[in-house]
Amino acid sequence: MILLQKAKENLAALVDKHSLLSEQVSIRAKQLSPEQAIGHPKREDFPIIKGKEVMIQAEFREHFGQAFTDNPGEFQGSLQEVLKLSLDSNFHRAILASTLNAVTRYLGLSEGTQHCKDDAPEKCAEELADMILHEYEFTNARSGLMGNIKVGLIGYQPAMLEHLAKAFGAGNLRVTDLDVERIGTTKHGVEIWDGEKDTAKLIQQSDLVLATGSTIVNNSTDEILKLVNQYGKEYILFGCTIAGIASLLGLKRYCPYSN
Repeated sequence: MILLQKAKENLAALVDKHSLLSEQVSIRAKQLSPEQAIGHPKREDFPIIKGKEVMIQAEFREHFGQAFTDNPGEFQGSLQEVLKLSLDSNFHRAILASTLNAVTRYLGLSEGTQHCKDDAPEKCAEELADMILHEYEFTNARSGLMGNIKVGLIGYQPAMLEHLAKAFGAGNLRVTDLDVERIGTTKHGVEIWDGEKDTAKLIQQSDLVLATGSTIVNNSTDEILKLVNQYGKEYILFGCTIAGIASLLGLKRYCPYSN
């Protein structure tokens, strides 16, 4: 958890710089309903709608930061108490991530710390595929010529999976996930691999790796970026969970419709 520890140290420095530690500041983290978190998207196969993940929200001086976790709970305390939390559980890591989002949003250091809603996830996924095609100078698949870049998606995101498969072809797409009920199934022509066992293989076989920012909560971001560097691959983190951390540590992040 090197990245999260670095972000925690940066948060402590910011709190000290802005004289926030000595104040009695209330950080409230609460579990959000799927409707509160993602609104009413057209598709119903997002993990948060299926109940596989939940969103927690931290509030700091009327600024909000959200984070996905599979280990929800409630917390209320000062920034000092947040900084004293160990990082040995998904819940504590989610509390820190959501707090980082809220505080950096308040300080004007990050944006997009709340999940997009309704039809925005679909637009996000479509634009992501187009952005990759454009950035890597591959012909848009809609013209009938398929780009041959191989994309790895770490973390099942149904809209992204569908649009990436359309843009690059199922044979050029690799996907891993941690949900045991999803592993081994096939979606849009792509078999879902086991995130515990197959992430290294996915990265080896990909030109570009897209990883959900919630990997910071399940403590796998460090290993993902280590392998990305080891194999000389490009990467993009996506989602609101890692907004503040990406801003503080200069990580590549894509999340155009988050609030």
